[in-house]
Amino acid sequence: MRKLIFDFAYWFTRPRWDTRITPPEVVAFVEGHRPPGRALDLGCGTGTNVIYLAQHGWQAVGVDFVGKAIATARRRARAAGVAAQFIQGDVTRLDSLQPPFDYTLDIGCFHGLGPEQRLAYTAGLSRLLRSGGSYMLFARKPEAGYDGITIEETLAVFGGSFISQKVEHGTGRMPAAWYWFERK
Repeated sequence: MRKLIFDFAYWFTRPRWDTRITPPEVVAFVEGHRPPGRALDLGCGTGTNVIYLAQHGWQAVGVDFVGKAIATARRRARAAGVAAQFIQGDVTRLDSLQPPFDYTLDIGCFHGLGPEQRLAYTAGLSRLLRSGGSYMLFARKPEAGYDGITIEETLAVFGGSFISQKVEHGTGRMPAAWYWFERK
């Protein structure tokens, strides 16, 4: 059912979450943190952040389960003149991807997964992200009235393979948080 909702949103609307703007948190990381490497965007949608990363020298890969979003991302990357890879797939089944990645990003995908899916996602991410690699997650909190995950749940899920570096509470209309992790 969830996939049908997202398919519908990408086919018949411009989804509200598809702002086509790279968040300032990602810009700050990319422009001030470290030299480019391999990057992975989980739940990449129409590719805004993958394209941004590729424009800044990263070998960028995006994964999303909505075919229309992936097709749009590929078209947008071509129009931007960047080489980026887009894969239509399930973020809980990342076996086709080869490690290592230096940076992984998720803006709004993880919080919509169920408990078992979150464990599979985390296992795949742990396999793909190199030791010392950075992972940034933006997730809604349950108070949002939608899918969400508490800060405590998030830190517990990632605690086995990741070191929490920072959590910033969102200031927008929807309760959310940014999480910065480092792969152990």
